[in-house]
Amino acid sequence: MSEDTLLFDKSLGRIAFLFRYGGLSLESKGRTTVQTVKTRLLYLFNSSWLNIDLAGGIYWFIDGMMHGKSFVGLTYIAPCIALSLMANLKSLFLIFNEHRIEELTESLRSLERMESAVRVKEKDEIVANERRFLSYVINMLNILNVVLVFTFSVSPLVLMLIKYLKTNEVELILPFLIIYPFNSYDIHYWPFVYMHQFWSECVVILDICSADYLFFTCCSYIKIQFRLLQYDFENIIPENSGTGITQSEDKEYKKKFVELIRRHHMSIRATSLLEAVYSKPTLYNFVSSSMLICLTGFNVMAIEDVALIVTFLVFLFMSLLQIFFLCFFGDMLMRSSMGVSNAVYNSRWYSADPGIAKSLLIVLTRAQKPCKLTAMGFADVNLMAFTSVLSTSWSYFCLLNTMYTPSI
Repeated sequence: MSEDTLLFDKSLGRIAFLFRYGGLSLESKGRTTVQTVKTRLLYLFNSSWLNIDLAGGIYWFIDGMMHGKSFVGLTYIAPCIALSLMANLKSLFLIFNEHRIEELTESLRSLERMESAVRVKEKDEIVANERRFLSYVINMLNILNVVLVFTFSVSPLVLMLIKYLKTNEVELILPFLIIYPFNSYDIHYWPFVYMHQFWSECVVILDICSADYLFFTCCSYIKIQFRLLQYDFENIIPENSGTGITQSEDKEYKKKFVELIRRHHMSIRATSLLEAVYSKPTLYNFVSSSMLICLTGFNVMAIEDVALIVTFLVFLFMSLLQIFFLCFFGDMLMRSSMGVSNAVYNSRWYSADPGIAKSLLIVLTRAQKPCKLTAMGFADVNLMAFTSVLSTSWSYFCLLNTMYTPSI
């Protein structure tokens, strides 16, 4: 089977445009020097463009704390700063770990080639269902991110129109509270600043989606390999082996058993590579998500403008889904790796000779140790971690709401 027809490559092709416009790359070894320079220059341009606004936002936040600016204003800009820092961190780790990503993708391609030699209806259904779910998640998040960019970009225009209808005066408003070395609300600079902030928001979405979608894709295909292993281990001993495996069957069994062990090892190795790439940014993701959810929820409660409420509701929904799917796919991978143990137990090991049963017992014991992703070892990436993030966010929200109430 040629590489361009691999299902894994088709899934990567669906997210390749995010990497292309974000100045990132999925194929580091196959690039020419010219392509590398172009990619790096685009990334530096996007990064510089974003970090100019990020620096202005941080300066506004610090200045606001020192001079007693609006508490709501501070909580308005804080989630934007946290999300921008997350985008920077995720994109940088994708660049620093390009060699690991290359090794990971090649490993998943090799696993798919090993599987493509034999077509079984049940296994095709497993692959189709997992790919369908991955496509559904990415499509849903794409729609949500487009809505988020649209609402953040349009809400200032809506507020300007409302204030104009009330006061008959035009008050220029920007999407984000940022300090520039010039008057950004001057009509001569305002259009440029508005477009600058719009593209900065697009860069944030590109960087975060590039990292997250690659994570989701790799988790899904590693899960596929573990589920296919489950099917193969359950059926490794034929039904007609009730009186023991014959000599010819024994040779065929050993050959298949060695292949399954090799695939199991490659799947474990792929999980380790994914852990190495995403471990550190995931730790920041967990820490920042609690703050993002808390502050965004607070803004929904404290802000009075309907346009901004809708904007932050979309932001809140996006923040919840981003951390949820991160934990969900990590949990999904972990459970599928442990499922290999159950598959070995459900095989016809009782009809095999003691030597074969002993080999299967070794696999069963190893598979009981889950292949898991972590946040630098501080927490496992699973649904329990998601509940912890929600619990922490609620605690922060209650504290913040209590602090804000006396000033109303």
